Amino acid sequence: MGPSFDCVRGWAAQGVPLSIACLGIDRYFERYYAKGGRRRPVRVEFCDADVMDAFDGWRHALGVPEVAAGGPSGTPAARRGPSLGAHLARTIARLSVLRSSTSPGLAALADPVIAELDALQGTASGLRGEARNAVLTRLAAIDAALTTGARQLCDADTLAALERAADDELAIFRARMPPPVYAEARVRAVDRLVRQRFELPVIAFDA
Repeated sequence: MGPSFDCVRGWAAQGVPLSIACLGIDRYFERYYAKGGRRRPVRVEFCDADVMDAFDGWRHALGVPEVAAGGPSGTPAARRGPSLGAHLARTIARLSVLRSSTSPGLAALADPVIAELDALQGTASGLRGEARNAVLTRLAAIDAALTTGARQLCDADTLAALERAADDELAIFRARMPPPVYAEARVRAVDRLVRQRFELPVIAFDA
C-alpha cells in the first residue's frame, strides 16, 4: 500500500487515538510553516516522530501501557523543552486570552492563576534545588485546580460526551489495565478533553 499507509497502520496498531494523531500532525505543520520558504508536498510519514511524541506524552499523562506492534514508527528524537521562565511567560499569555472569554466562569478561573504565575515568573530563573521543586509542586496543584474548575463549568450533557470520548480513546488499552488503573486513566483522559475544550494551557512543568 505504500509508506503512508504503513505509517498510519502502525499508529492504529499501537493504539494512537485519532485526536492525538491530529495533534502530532499539527505540531509538524507548525514547524513546517514557521520555516517559510518554498513549499513541498508533505507526506503523512513525515509526521511520524511528532505523532509518536504526542502519543508518548498522552500515555505518560494518563498512565496507559504500551501496545506491542510491528509498525514502522520509530522513537522520536528528544527535544529540549522551554525553560521554566519561558513556560510561565507562555502560560500567562495563553491564560490572558481567556480573560476576554464569553464565559464569565472561565475568566474568573483565569484571573487568580495569572496573578500567581506572574509573581512566580519574577523568581523562576534563579530557582534551584528544593525551592525549584516547591514551585513545580505548586504549578501541578494550580493545574489540577484549574482543570477541576473548568470541569465544573461543563453541563451534564457535555461532561457525558467527554466521558464517552475518553472511553473511545482508551478502548484498546482497557483489557490490559486493572480496573483501578483504568479508572484513574479515564479521569485523566476526561481532564485532558476538558482542557482541550476550553483551550487551557498545561500549567504543570515537568523538567
